[in-house]
Amino acid sequence: MEYKDYYKTLGVARDADKDAIKRAYRRLARKYHPDVSKEADAEARFKELGEAYEVLSDPEKRAAYDQLGANWRQGQDFRPPPGWQRHSAGGNAAGGFDGGADFSDFFESLFGGASPFGHAGFRSRGQRAPARGNDHRAKISISLPEAFAGVSRTLNLSDGQGGSRKLRVKIPAGVTDGQTIRLTGQGGRGPGGAGDLLLDVSIAPHPTLRLDGRDVHLELPITPWEAALGAQLKVPTLGGWVDMQIPVGAQSGQRLRLKGRGLPGNPPGSQLVTLKLVTPAAKTDKAKKLYEKMRQELPMNPRETLSV
Repeated sequence: MEYKDYYKTLGVARDADKDAIKRAYRRLARKYHPDVSKEADAEARFKELGEAYEVLSDPEKRAAYDQLGANWRQGQDFRPPPGWQRHSAGGNAAGGFDGGADFSDFFESLFGGASPFGHAGFRSRGQRAPARGNDHRAKISISLPEAFAGVSRTLNLSDGQGGSRKLRVKIPAGVTDGQTIRLTGQGGRGPGGAGDLLLDVSIAPHPTLRLDGRDVHLELPITPWEAALGAQLKVPTLGGWVDMQIPVGAQSGQRLRLKGRGLPGNPPGSQLVTLKLVTPAAKTDKAKKLYEKMRQELPMNPRETLSV
């Protein structure tokens, strides 16, 4: 099996204190959480981080792990020293430890599985883990600008037994409509630990912009002379107003792209701008004469390609 360098996984020094280890884990766990990360290996990295933190945040496990020495390298072939389980924290010669977490063979060979009691110790083979609390589910609706920038909200949650509690949650920038965010340990309580809270996010309709995945759509009204002659116009985006060039000879229904102006992500979405030609009404004699002159000097039949 391959040796796991837990210090390298968390990006900390071997003499890092518990606070530095916790900070490193939280930072990387946010980055690679499968519910929010778009990295191809996010789920595998998240599991590796959890395994490394399980060992390095527990003084007994860390002390036992450190006994292997600092000369091992990530990925090297590894076999536990003879008598390791009798020597490691809490082990027994008969069968080692039994855990239900999805940890690597390396972890299993050293500790025999995760401790269902957190950092209180290991359980022997044959004992059943205490029941974990149920996962709970909640819904939250946010605006499109909040999805773009991120937002913090306070939720009122029911415990299912007539009680309630408040929970402050942070919705990350770039969350998409229908996405579920998993909040570890914020679900129902149980003797084996708390379940998770699954937060279903919906994004409310916007009066001007329409969301499609990470892309944002805008219908932009333009005048006939802006379409014919071209123009530089101010266009609203989630990040503020930006300048956009309307090409000469633009047509109604033509679509232009503002790359990277949609929701944040990897890659970020774009803003797709559909041009809509708006014709001024001929309310005066002068305006009517102007349209008549255009008809004479700019003759065209926009229906000449129609057929039955």
